[in-house]
Amino acid sequence: MNLVIIMGRLTKDPETRTNSGTTVSRYTLAVDRRYKSNKSEQTADFINCIAFGRQAEFAEQYLHKGTKMVITGRIQTGSYTNKEGQRVYTTEVIVDSAEFAESKTTSVANNTDEIANPTDTVPVYSTPAPEAPKNDVPEWMKMSEDMDDLPFS
Repeated sequence: MNLVIIMGRLTKDPETRTNSGTTVSRYTLAVDRRYKSNKSEQTADFINCIAFGRQAEFAEQYLHKGTKMVITGRIQTGSYTNKEGQRVYTTEVIVDSAEFAESKTTSVANNTDEIANPTDTVPVYSTPAPEAPKNDVPEWMKMSEDMDDLPFS
C-alpha cells in the first residue's frame, strides 16, 4: 500500500500550469521532523507535492506561502538526466486530498501575508471514495422472521 499523510506549511505560493487541458500545481511543504539530541532541536523536511485537476485548481486558488495543510496522497519516485549528463532522482507526493490544518484567523496571525477576508469559507476538495459495493445478500444467508429458535438473540 502506498499511502502518505503529511502536515506542514507551504514554503512558497504554488506554481500552477495547464498542460493539454489538465491543471497541474506544484508546491513544497515544510514538515517538522523531531529528533532527540542534547538540545531537542527541531528541523524540517521539505516535501515536494504535485496536484492534478480539481486539487490543482484548489491549490491555485486557496493555498499561499505559510498556509498549514494536511495532505493525503501517494509517493512517486522518478529520475531524469540533467544538462550536465548526471542522473537526478526525485521523490514527490501525488496529492489525493488537501485540507487546511488551521483556521484562516490563525493562519493570518502566523503569517505576514494578509488574507483579504478571514471570514470567507473555503471548500475542501478531496478525491471521491470508491462507491461501496451493493449489499446483495446471498439467498442462503437471508433469515426469515419465523426463526425464533436461534440460540442467540
